Amino acid sequence: MKNRLKVLRAEHNYTQARLAELLDVSRQTINAIEKGKFDPSLPLAFNAARLFELKIEDIFDDEQG
Repeated sequence: MKNRLKVLRAEHNYTQARLAELLDVSRQTINAIEKGKFDPSLPLAFNAARLFELKIEDIFDDEQG
């Protein structure tokens, strides 16, 4: 799954560790999502969308269609 998490994180001056703390996940989870090695759960995607004040689809793209 493609995502804009790394770009959004940088725009808000968050480290991976700080973003992980804000989303209540590990830094390794943030790293894996940013690298496209792990797809976030739906609750995690909603939390990220709320944090960045965006729609889920503005952050994550399932690359279908």
